[in-house]
Amino acid sequence: MMPKTVTIILAGGAGKRIHPLTKDRSKPAIPFGGRYRIIDFVLSNFVNSGFYQIYILTQFKSQSLTRHISLAWSLSPILNHYIEPVPPQMKVKEEWYKGSADAVYQNLNLIYDEGPDYVCIFGADHIYKMDVRQMLEYHLQRRAALTVAAIPVPIGEAKGFGVIEVDDVWAVTGFQEKPDNPTPIPGRPDMVLASMGNYIFSTDALIAEVKRDNGESDTSHDFGRDIVTNMVGKYKVFAYDFHNNAIPGMAESERGYWRDVGSIEAYWQATMDLVHVSPTFNLYNQDWPIRSYHPPLPPAKFVFSDEETGRMGVALDSLVSEGCIISGGRVEKSVLFPMVRVNSYSNVTESILMEGVNIGRHSRIRRAIIDKDVDIPPKTDIGYDLEEDRKRFHISPSGIVVIPKRTVL
Repeated sequence: MMPKTVTIILAGGAGKRIHPLTKDRSKPAIPFGGRYRIIDFVLSNFVNSGFYQIYILTQFKSQSLTRHISLAWSLSPILNHYIEPVPPQMKVKEEWYKGSADAVYQNLNLIYDEGPDYVCIFGADHIYKMDVRQMLEYHLQRRAALTVAAIPVPIGEAKGFGVIEVDDVWAVTGFQEKPDNPTPIPGRPDMVLASMGNYIFSTDALIAEVKRDNGESDTSHDFGRDIVTNMVGKYKVFAYDFHNNAIPGMAESERGYWRDVGSIEAYWQATMDLVHVSPTFNLYNQDWPIRSYHPPLPPAKFVFSDEETGRMGVALDSLVSEGCIISGGRVEKSVLFPMVRVNSYSNVTESILMEGVNIGRHSRIRRAIIDKDVDIPPKTDIGYDLEEDRKRFHISPSGIVVIPKRTVL
């Protein structure tokens, strides 16, 4: 029998690095993969793992996220199953959350009300699949006060992560925030352990530590920098190797897949991972479904087959969602959200078209992210002349063009 556990999902970050996709929404509410929001992945992991008491702490631009949760994530209250968004209540102090640890401190009443033995505290903005039961079992076997999910990454990539230092049995000995000279994994000098920002706490230790952190002035109120660092040496703290986690129906090539989609480049690349013939991240595994809200829309439609004039509705190496109409246009290596229309003689490649986007005739779209409800006029080129695009749109460092929601061209 699973011990009594409550889950807290941290979904209050502003997502500044992935602007302008966060212009009107929080980062966990960003659409991903044609039919989902980013938060659907962590919620699917918990529900698929049998965890049904889940609070979502929100803060910035939370309306879109809250509405999505209300539409997609209704569990059974008669069984005390819930997924409940919790905005800042300011019960403890009249101020916004100062960091992830402060967010939990200001909502300790949620933990007191349920009285769990363990608390899972996970981020809301990563793309991965995980059986959380396996991490909890590891936590119980080690009799840990805190277990931190971690993934081995090449030492050259360490500067982009919080790096966990461990000994030979993976007890945590230190924490380095985006270090220049990271400490490698014992016995693996070319690899470091990157924190995934996912934690399982024994309840008493969590309460004591967030209270301590609240009473200090020299703190950023962050779990990685402040809570984990302070607990090392005082409590049993272990790292859990996510690479050992396995879900039903998983191909070996998918083992250890985890992406922090915190920038335009990372978001675009994680999306492109979906369209390969054998995708690195597989949305089609029905043994571990990604759950979400799906509106009542008709099937996608592909029309016109005039090879002589090139007026053909075609999509290759792409994900095309319900309600889309490929009307004599061509789509390659792209992801189309519901109700997208690609009109005749247009060409879309390596792009992400969100709900309600319309591509006018004879247009060319390359390496672009076009947010919801944007109407691209006929004979428009995007992604072919970046200097020209830069006058009107956001351009990422690698040259991905981003057009915000409801932009009028």
